[in-house]
Amino acid sequence: MKILLVEDEAEFAAAVRGALEREKYVVDCADRLALAREALRGNSYDLALLDRSLPDGDGLSLVPAMRAALPGVHIIVLSARGDVADRVAGLDEGADDYLSKPFALEELFARIRAVRRRPAQLGLDHIQVGSLVFDLDNDEASVNGVPLTLSRRELRVLATLIRRRGRTVLRETLEQGVYGFDDAIQSNTLDSHISRLRRKLAAVEAGVEIHAIKGVGYLLRAQP
Repeated sequence: MKILLVEDEAEFAAAVRGALEREKYVVDCADRLALAREALRGNSYDLALLDRSLPDGDGLSLVPAMRAALPGVHIIVLSARGDVADRVAGLDEGADDYLSKPFALEELFARIRAVRRRPAQLGLDHIQVGSLVFDLDNDEASVNGVPLTLSRRELRVLATLIRRRGRTVLRETLEQGVYGFDDAIQSNTLDSHISRLRRKLAAVEAGVEIHAIKGVGYLLRAQP
């Protein structure tokens, strides 16, 4: 599991990161909102640990952006602001849990296990990036509620990219997601599908971009 730790207290962040990594979690750290937003544009996370009192604002302001960029992500607020009003504000803003500092690491690990067991992940049948929503159950894409007309191959390209949004998808992985074993694949066929898909997404202002990673594959993410 990959975790984004948003925390500006360097010593505390290093301690939490070390403890999480010993539990085999992969952890990225950001010490302010701006860096966290940048991390969200280029990476995918399963869980975020979010401080509130950051140098450039309240960490709670990041929750809507996290929900939009990473549908299904779990969010736990870690804050010294632990009175009832603060905890209620955190949960009302969309956090899955709120843990007041100081806390025992064992309790943090238990909270992580608990939020991962919750059925919130059932919402993963839809993924939203920018204004584009993809229905994974039905392989349908829409922008602002209007269905997109895409060919079967274009839909499979989009499904493969959006499941791995924010990450580079290898060309081989895309071909595996788009073609069957018996399909004859021409060298530029995949690129042609992606080129048409780009034009269709741009025409409806979907708010996403597909980048070619030379010699490696492609990456889909929300436009900044």
